[in-house]
Amino acid sequence: MKRTCIVGCGAIGSLYAAHLARVAEVWAFVRREDHALALNRDGLRVSGKHEFHVSLKATWRAAEVPDCDFAIVATKARQVEESFAPVGHHFDQGVVLSAQNGLGSEEIIAEHTRGQIIRGTTFMSGTRHSDTHVQYELDTATWMGPFEPRHTPFSFVKEAADLIVAGGLKAEALHDARPAQWSKLIFNASVNAVSALTGLPHSPHFADESRPSSLGHLLHKLIDEGKRVAKEAGVELHEDPWEMNKIGAMTNHPPSMLYDVRHELPTEVDFLSGAIACEARRSGIPAPLHTAVYQLIKGKEASWNYRNENKHAVVENGVAH
Repeated sequence: MKRTCIVGCGAIGSLYAAHLARVAEVWAFVRREDHALALNRDGLRVSGKHEFHVSLKATWRAAEVPDCDFAIVATKARQVEESFAPVGHHFDQGVVLSAQNGLGSEEIIAEHTRGQIIRGTTFMSGTRHSDTHVQYELDTATWMGPFEPRHTPFSFVKEAADLIVAGGLKAEALHDARPAQWSKLIFNASVNAVSALTGLPHSPHFADESRPSSLGHLLHKLIDEGKRVAKEAGVELHEDPWEMNKIGAMTNHPPSMLYDVRHELPTEVDFLSGAIACEARRSGIPAPLHTAVYQLIKGKEASWNYRNENKHAVVENGVAH
C-alpha cells in the first residue's frame, strides 16, 4: 500500500496523515479550500508524544483525489456520507479503513465503494491546534478487522496495520474487530454523553467514586448497562470499557461531543448512545440510562433550533408569540 488518502483531517485524521506521510504518498481530502491550501503550503506538524514535520498533498476537490491503494475515513460518524460519497470510487481497487466512533459507518462506506473495507476503531487522541498542527496525546492502538459483509481478507487487514505501525502509530490486526468496536462504543457513548451534558472534559471526575455524589458512579452504571447490551448481542468485549475510562480520565481531554455542544453543532449521539439504545430495543432488554442520555442530548440539539427559530418572536405583554 503506497498511495494513501485520509478523508477528513481533524485531530485523528491529522495524526494518521502525518505519520503515514513518513512511509507513503499521502493525500488529504478536506472540506475547506483554505485548509487544503495551508496543508499544501506548510505541511503538517506533530507535537506531544511525537515531534516531527511532514509534507503531504491536500485537496478539497473530489475530482483531484487520485486512485489510492489505501484510505482512512477519519471524519465524524455523522459526516461520513457527505465526505466519502464524492471520492469512494477512487478506492474501488483499494482498501478503506473506517475509523469512526460508534456503529454504522462501515455500512455507509460500503454503499460508495467496491473496495475492500476494514472495520476499525481507535482509542488514540490528539488536539488539533490549527489546520497544520496537531498534538499527539494518547498513543493507544487502532484496532482493525475484516468488514464481514464485504468478506475482506485478513491479509489486507494485516497489511494496513503494518503500514500504520511503520508510520509510528500503534495498530492491531484482529480476525474479528467487533469486540474491540463494542468496547470503544460503550466507553465512548458513556464518556461523550456525560461530557456533553455536564460540560466537563474527560477528567478524573469520570472515574471518581469516592462520594455518593461522585460522577464516576454514573459512568460505571452507563458502562455496565452497555456491557449487558453487548452480551445480549453476542459480543465478548476486547477490553474493559471501565478500565479504558480510568485511563482516559487522566488526560483531561475534551471529547468530540463536548466540542459539538459548545459550538451548538449536531453531535454523533445517534451512533453512540443512540446505537446502544437501539440495539437494546432490538434485543428486548432495558437500557434506561443510555436511552435517557440519548434523549437528553437530542433535546439539547432541539433547543438550539428552537431558540434560533424563535429569536425574532415578538414579545407582547411579556409573552412571546
